[in-house]
Amino acid sequence: MNAPAHQPVTDPPHAPATDAAPATDAAPGTGRPGPLAGLRVLDLATLFAGPLAATLLGDFGAEVIKVEHPRRPDPSRGHGPDKDGVGLWWKLLGRNKRNVTLDLSTPEGRALLLRLAADADVVIENFRPGTLERWGLGPDELHAVNPRLVLARVTGFGQFGPYARRPGFGTLAEAMSGFAAITGEPDGPPTLPPFGLADSIAALTTAYAVMTALAGRAATGHGQVVDMAIIEPLLTVLGPQPLWYDQLGYVQPRTGNRSTNNAPRNTYRTADGHWVAVSTSAQSIAERVMRLVGRPELIEEEWFATGSGRAAHADELDAAVGSWIARHERDAVIAAFEEAQAAIAPIHDVRDVFTDPQYRALGTIAEVEDEELGTVRMQNVLFRLSETPGAIRWAGRPHGADTDAVLDELGVPAEEIARLRAEGTL
Repeated sequence: MNAPAHQPVTDPPHAPATDAAPATDAAPGTGRPGPLAGLRVLDLATLFAGPLAATLLGDFGAEVIKVEHPRRPDPSRGHGPDKDGVGLWWKLLGRNKRNVTLDLSTPEGRALLLRLAADADVVIENFRPGTLERWGLGPDELHAVNPRLVLARVTGFGQFGPYARRPGFGTLAEAMSGFAAITGEPDGPPTLPPFGLADSIAALTTAYAVMTALAGRAATGHGQVVDMAIIEPLLTVLGPQPLWYDQLGYVQPRTGNRSTNNAPRNTYRTADGHWVAVSTSAQSIAERVMRLVGRPELIEEEWFATGSGRAAHADELDAAVGSWIARHERDAVIAAFEEAQAAIAPIHDVRDVFTDPQYRALGTIAEVEDEELGTVRMQNVLFRLSETPGAIRWAGRPHGADTDAVLDELGVPAEEIARLRAEGTL
């Protein structure tokens, strides 16, 4: 199925940028299709982890068909600020997707979904375990019409176990994984992130899992089920905490901005009221920082020779670095650190991201023409490929905008579409 012809496309993210990556005619503004062109994905999921995984596949050329309930759209359409009644989060999450409405709990909705699945490569869903089976759309039914189908099931706790049927959200994963327990100041409460961290990491993992399953299909000739529990990927990216506990009985504490593995590592305020972050994960960088701030004698201390030794003396090192930074304006601090080849970065908010010269050089913020809002700017695709780049072909479309076109391509007559809509199936 082809994308709507009137939808614009941005250049690949390695194109030169001014304020944002310029829009042109096709991801193939290069004349080359995305590397996932020909892959068909049905996105049945709601909110963030499942739909974002589908977005990531669509960014690199997969044809993604977003299936929403006729009367209960994906809640992300109403999350966060809107402009003129149009949800802005959806413009990001729904990009590169065609949008159809279908009530999967009805017999005719089920039949239409099976017809779509028969010609699909991937289905992504995040209903509670047992829901698809109750509708007659479980793995057995889907694989009966398409043995090569990859079914990605994204839930809070996975498809089995004592918590499987509980409502699951990313916040619960951030709590259960150990993330919140190590986040925050030592004398403060466990701290949750102010954004969908666990969902986003699960989305990245789901996209990877789908591609892994497709590689398996190339070898075996048949599809399989991906069981993605949102509580698991975040635990993996937290690092060796389970190993530390298993082997040493060590439980990582909350340390604020500091690290138990190296120092100085913190945020520091400059003379003009800005903030910068300093990292010294490498011994050579730590030594350069101390020379820069005028405390080279600390390098000779026996404890300075290891990251853990420096972390044990973080108060002294923070005082040295912080007092020097506090006497200089941000631009001068950054310039001095760069000259010394020491690691530093300004603390940005989103306004700074839009103007940062490195982000502009990379084309990290893309400019997209949108039928509802005109020009919108959003994050570009995740990475740059030299031969088959991805692209934002269009921003998130209105609820059900492509229902008639998709069903027409499926061979459903116009009068049948009208009847199904009148009955509430569409």
